[in-house]
Amino acid sequence: MRSNRAKVRAVSVAATLPMLAGALALGIPAAHAADHPLRDLLAGTRPAWATAEADKGATSDGARVAARVYLAGKDAAGLAAYAKAVSDPDSASYGKYLTAKQAQARFGATKAQVAAVKSWLTAAGLKVTGVTRHYVSVTGDVAAAEKAFGTQLHNFAKGSKTYRAPASAASVPQGLADAVLTVTGLDNAPHMATHDDQLPPPDTVFRNAGPFSSYYGSKTASTLPSAYGKKIPYAVKGYTGKQLRAAYGAGERTGKGVRVAITDAYASPTIAYDAGTYAKRNGDAVWKTGQLHQSLPATYTNTEDCGASGWYGEETLDVEAVHAVAPAADVTYVGAASCTDGDLLDALGKVVDNHLADIVSNSWGEVEAVQTPDLAAAYDQVFQLGAVEGIGFYFSSGDDGDEVASSGTKQVDSPANSAWVTAVGGTSLAVGKNDTYLWETGWGTDKAVLSADGKSWTDFPGAFTSGAGGGTSRTVAEPDYQQGVVPDALAKANSANGNRVVPDIAAIADPNTGFLVGQTQSSPDGKKQAYSEYRIGGTSLAAPTIAAVQALAQEARGKAIGFANPAIYAKYGSKVYHDVTDNPTGKGLAVARVDFVNGYDATGGLATSVRSLGKDSSLSAVRGYDDVTGVGTPANGYVESYRRR
Repeated sequence: MRSNRAKVRAVSVAATLPMLAGALALGIPAAHAADHPLRDLLAGTRPAWATAEADKGATSDGARVAARVYLAGKDAAGLAAYAKAVSDPDSASYGKYLTAKQAQARFGATKAQVAAVKSWLTAAGLKVTGVTRHYVSVTGDVAAAEKAFGTQLHNFAKGSKTYRAPASAASVPQGLADAVLTVTGLDNAPHMATHDDQLPPPDTVFRNAGPFSSYYGSKTASTLPSAYGKKIPYAVKGYTGKQLRAAYGAGERTGKGVRVAITDAYASPTIAYDAGTYAKRNGDAVWKTGQLHQSLPATYTNTEDCGASGWYGEETLDVEAVHAVAPAADVTYVGAASCTDGDLLDALGKVVDNHLADIVSNSWGEVEAVQTPDLAAAYDQVFQLGAVEGIGFYFSSGDDGDEVASSGTKQVDSPANSAWVTAVGGTSLAVGKNDTYLWETGWGTDKAVLSADGKSWTDFPGAFTSGAGGGTSRTVAEPDYQQGVVPDALAKANSANGNRVVPDIAAIADPNTGFLVGQTQSSPDGKKQAYSEYRIGGTSLAAPTIAAVQALAQEARGKAIGFANPAIYAKYGSKVYHDVTDNPTGKGLAVARVDFVNGYDATGGLATSVRSLGKDSSLSAVRGYDDVTGVGTPANGYVESYRRR
């Protein structure tokens, strides 16, 4: 799903999704509206793009369908209510988490509900292919699916392609309304996440050319043209853990006793070697035996469509960033079988069902317009179950700013838009000599190249290339914890009632002030593999950085933090945050960058450019809460503010 954030990539939807009812926006199943006395509608199961104008007629009865019927459990409303109470510092239930077994017993589907759902599906002619705590999966032909779900499946034009989808909302027998949350898979449009790397996926070796700064401003580009009235520094070679720990107030905390999980698709075959080599080369604590785990599926799918090898770098970045900032934390990598929503949901469900960690970093996503309400409900249910167990989910907010340049529509990304996750935005970070925090801006980059005569920057400051995702959701209602903090101009940008605004908090993301990562990569001819290091960024870096900082905070607290947003917003306006703005020095900010044209050596020539900082599409980092950096970034005192007194 999401410069490093993996992205669940789906074909863009022309029309944005309709505003959801507040209950569904907070993860509570929407009320089922009966279309006749014997059936109840499943709201949101007809995609917004399945319009009458796009209808190309009925799908063949014999075409195959693979669907998932997600189970509502015995008390969906109670689950949402307890997830809220247990996460609220002002609630008497704060921190009174349940075990995975207790959560399942209290809120999970009963055996009777599962049996009834299976009976209904098989009676319609569908074959049950799997049963989990979260869903019943089925296959069959279109005719059986139409019978089971009380709708007609038609073919619809979507962009330049044609996909199957329900012509009207799916429904379930009235007696099963309380057992069924939603159904996915009736439409066959792609629902895929992508990882957010600002650099090309390192299948073939990628290297930065240099010159570099070792810390911000250590090497000035004295022979290159000025920018904003002054000579500018070269981009850093890549910050390491010591610099990030100093910037975000780690102090003496190491994350000892805290479990962090990372979800991505697939799995790097060299992760143990790469992580160990990187730690030794860059001053991080040596990995202890049994400190890094992997939980992987038996088989992988969609490897070509998802670009499987491109995800290796995402896992490597996430693992190395978490360890660099929280070197004593236990790290479990949970690989999904593919980059599709269903497989990523399975990975998240595995974390919750087995309580593999208390903190979960997720560097993937997709634009909100392609996340259908049925999938949003399925994701929110997993996040709520995690919340009642004391598990917090951290999602990168995206790397394309307001998404206009990439999708044509101003929008946020999902699942970062969920009211039940912590959305992590991005900054450009300046760490000076002796690991001194200098400043941060909101991450947003304009690029201009060196003129042919080398005396100026062409069309300075140039065009927008990338920036932290953020903005106002169109589908998710404003959560309680944002009220009174998020300005009305943002919260009510799409609805007078108020909507969720992204992000919640932020950390380093700009690849021009990025993190040094080490990975085994292939030679250009594909004949050799060798370990090498390069600088990288994106909110795929911000998410594991914040997850690691939260591990430090949990160590300080001595107990799981769980879903952190209520606590994060309760600290708003205090000195525990850097209040990040786009122009922290009062002058324009930029760095010079020299890159290999071919990405790995000088044989193809060099490209010199200036990268202006703090220019994130239409989004702005301003004093107070903003839609680039949220409440800000962790400062000295943030980690210790979680200590129980």
